Amino acid sequence: MNRTFLKTPLGNAILEGDKSGISKLLLTEEAAESSTSSAPELQEAIEQLQQYFSGERKEFDLKLNPQGTEFQKRVWQALQNIPYGKTVSYMDLAKNLGDPLAIRAVAAANGKNPLWIIIPCHRVIGSNGNLTGYAGGLWRKKWLLDHEQPHKQQSLFQ
Repeated sequence: MNRTFLKTPLGNAILEGDKSGISKLLLTEEAAESSTSSAPELQEAIEQLQQYFSGERKEFDLKLNPQGTEFQKRVWQALQNIPYGKTVSYMDLAKNLGDPLAIRAVAAANGKNPLWIIIPCHRVIGSNGNLTGYAGGLWRKKWLLDHEQPHKQQSLFQ
């Protein structure tokens, strides 16, 4: 398994993967300099993440290999179908997976997503439109959702 660190606008992250695909992108409290990786699968992921953060990329085109239960993998696959700049509720996600009563299980699987940003769990909100539950902190979820809005309003009083 190859591993590298990268700095993002939301903090330091660890990226892991191998020829089977990217398996983890996690925030870390570890202070580490961004590193370059000779592993092509990690280098491509780093480039695509940099493009995402600079506003040049809306979808990731990476081979993924997250580790989890079959149910978690179904939820993570469904998350990848949420378009850039859009949100769905946990209830909508449970309904789309065929079981509206599985809302808590869907929320739990969403919270176990090992590929922060690449599998866009930040696009899932509460049924009332509130930002709820985000392993990286609600401020990061808000930042990501604001980042994905096509028309960012300029403040008159900057």
